[in-house]
Amino acid sequence: MLGSILESGAADVYLEAARPDFQKVPIGILGFQDGSLPSRPGKEAADVLAADLRRSQVFTVADASKLGIALTGPGGPEKQKLKQAVESGVKVLVWGTIGPRDPDYLLDRFVYDGGSDGIGAGKRYIGSATLLRQITHRLADELVARYTGEPGIARTRIAYVSERKGARELFVMDYDGHAPRQLTSDGFLNLTPQWSPDRNFLVFTSYQSRTRQNIEIVNLSTGKRSPLVSLAGLNITPALSPDGTKLAFATSQDGNSEIYTMEMQTKALQRLTVHSAGDLSPSWAPTGQEMAFTSDRGGGPQVYLMSADGSNVRRLTFDGDYNAAPAWSPRGNWIAYVCRSEQRQYKICLISPDGQKRVQVTSGSSIDDSPSWSPDGRHIAFSSTSGGKTQLYMVNSDGKEMELLTSSGSHNS
Repeated sequence: MLGSILESGAADVYLEAARPDFQKVPIGILGFQDGSLPSRPGKEAADVLAADLRRSQVFTVADASKLGIALTGPGGPEKQKLKQAVESGVKVLVWGTIGPRDPDYLLDRFVYDGGSDGIGAGKRYIGSATLLRQITHRLADELVARYTGEPGIARTRIAYVSERKGARELFVMDYDGHAPRQLTSDGFLNLTPQWSPDRNFLVFTSYQSRTRQNIEIVNLSTGKRSPLVSLAGLNITPALSPDGTKLAFATSQDGNSEIYTMEMQTKALQRLTVHSAGDLSPSWAPTGQEMAFTSDRGGGPQVYLMSADGSNVRRLTFDGDYNAAPAWSPRGNWIAYVCRSEQRQYKICLISPDGQKRVQVTSGSSIDDSPSWSPDGRHIAFSSTSGGKTQLYMVNSDGKEMELLTSSGSHNS
């Protein structure tokens, strides 16, 4: 657990970072003094914070070495120097200290906001050396919240599938690719992990045999697995509703693949699709009132929409002969999916729920698959063969700043 002193004083005016004309906030990270600590945690904290703030799409990180502000003495930087930095275009400055508190670290941080011409109340974080990255991620998230009114994503985790010795096992890692942790080790094929709304559980498909797939849930804190759906035939592509009360999934108990929902409390089932074609991969709208899903009822896989009760089914994608694996943005404005380009390459595309706007996000000769949104709706994690083997990447929703998250083995998001 991380201890902290609660801060009161968030910004009174929030920046709308989702707007196309949004101007990023220039921020300077002056560093973290760490005294004589042998592991030099100050540099690591500054590097992690800079990377987090760049990824946030809220800040541009200035080169602090050009600001001429020294962190010496207990009083911190001179206020006149801070003002001069603001006059040069850097609107916000962050610095701090890291010291020992056996067996933990103390991290104190301070923020100077040129708009208010004041140093905000300091904040203290306490945690073990192994939690330094998490402490810094928390600091980044709080800075994002301070200027946008929305939570940051630096403490987000990514669930993914990694192929090890012929089996595919579930893992989770930090959003920047650090701290991978294995969740399953049963030697089966474990696929399509999806988060619960509170981020404490994962639902996934477990292939017990070639003809039988069950849907299970795993508790991230305890590692305990429990069966959820064990109907005859295939049970695949689970997705929990935004309020966590229903599970949507595809099952072949009726012969072909159809989409059902199950009440998490009562286990009551409701069939949503009735068609001779295959329907699968449901993805909830953030309102919980609609779903996107994949169906080949038109001859090839395409993305369709329907109401949460199975009514009002309509086709969404019409460009190309292959569009599948939809993922509805938490902001509700886009649906990510796998499209096949004119060059017959599998790419990540976006389409608006009304079908009026369509954007291809990724390009090149790689095979891109399994898109998944970050909680802020500004980033997409996906798998790609861009470097040869299948690895996990993250990209901004506008296709910029693609970043490799994994570097060994074979992984699928």
